[in-house]
Amino acid sequence: MDNTQNTNERSLALHEKLHGKIEVISRAEAKTSDDLAVLYTPGVAEPCRAIAADYKRSWDLTRRGNLVAVITDGTAVLGLGDIGPAAGMPVMEGKCLLFKEFGGVDAFPLCIDTHDVNEAVRTIYLISKSFGGINLEDIAAPRCFEIERRLKEICDIPVFHDDQHGTAIVTAAGLLNAVKFTGKRMGELKIVISGAGAAGIAIGTMLLRMGFGNVICCDRGGALYRGRENMNASKSEFAQMSNTGIEKGSLADVMVGADAFVGVSAPGLVTQQMVESMAADPIVFAQANPVPEIMPEEARAAGAAVVATGRSDYPNQINNVLVFPGIFKGALRCHAPQITEEMEVAAAYAIASLVSDEQLAADYVIPSALDKSVADVVASAVESCHNRG
Repeated sequence: MDNTQNTNERSLALHEKLHGKIEVISRAEAKTSDDLAVLYTPGVAEPCRAIAADYKRSWDLTRRGNLVAVITDGTAVLGLGDIGPAAGMPVMEGKCLLFKEFGGVDAFPLCIDTHDVNEAVRTIYLISKSFGGINLEDIAAPRCFEIERRLKEICDIPVFHDDQHGTAIVTAAGLLNAVKFTGKRMGELKIVISGAGAAGIAIGTMLLRMGFGNVICCDRGGALYRGRENMNASKSEFAQMSNTGIEKGSLADVMVGADAFVGVSAPGLVTQQMVESMAADPIVFAQANPVPEIMPEEARAAGAAVVATGRSDYPNQINNVLVFPGIFKGALRCHAPQITEEMEVAAAYAIASLVSDEQLAADYVIPSALDKSVADVVASAVESCHNRG
């Protein structure tokens, strides 16, 4: 039995035993009549009146100030695809567990049964007053882009699609240190991304925003470039600001001379010959999970100076748990109405800063996913960014 099969079987057994990974715990005890009078009726009418008079008091008089909704429609769950909202629930519960364990943030899973963008937006908006933040999860592209955009326009709390922005932030953090380790120069890099869905487009956009250099994103049809046919709106928009040399061709074609490769696509797409064709001391972030675009040992044998994956059994795990607990913790603490691009960049630099120059190594360009100190550092960076703004 291989490790993946063993992990899968143990996970199924544990879920059957637990009947769910989270539960609601009371923050006060109701043991006496006086307890009931204060916690519920008639006393509870007073905080209700206070909130009715001043909406902002809901942050102080209820739990919404530390409560995030983790929401999916079940259309892009892990690598399983559109398996439906009920089947996505174990992942949403797991995400809520990580919010609490790593950031001290309460989170509640909500799986909505619709493929209609208007219905999804309306449903999430209608429940938004119960929460301090909305974490969108495992929603297929391109629908996820429109849902997030429209919710940001109408909600007064942060809306954050973690598959996009969380992945982009942690990838950027790792690349900052990989660039430093290899001695490459920011602004002069050629970076190739495999995968033009939610994560790939978000990563590419963030790397451009942070000034890494030229970015070329590839889908199944090859490189995205201005004027290419058969691209959806998000791909066309990205093509307008990337691939400055208008390189065309397959993933293998555009990887020639690249300083870094970022994979958020499918297993086995990258060969050793493709890594060998890259620039000197190439950086390879093969993040497809559980099987990456190229296995780390193969990438290193082909000359990769730094290799990262999404797996926990190799060094340099690129894991969103380094991002979302802290970024929401910071946003909730300062009552930020949204998570801005500036906050996302600040979070990336904060995560990268946790690997000191003395610690920096080929197998250590990103903090451990189990490092619970990361959330507080990210939260402080988000708060400082909000206060400056």
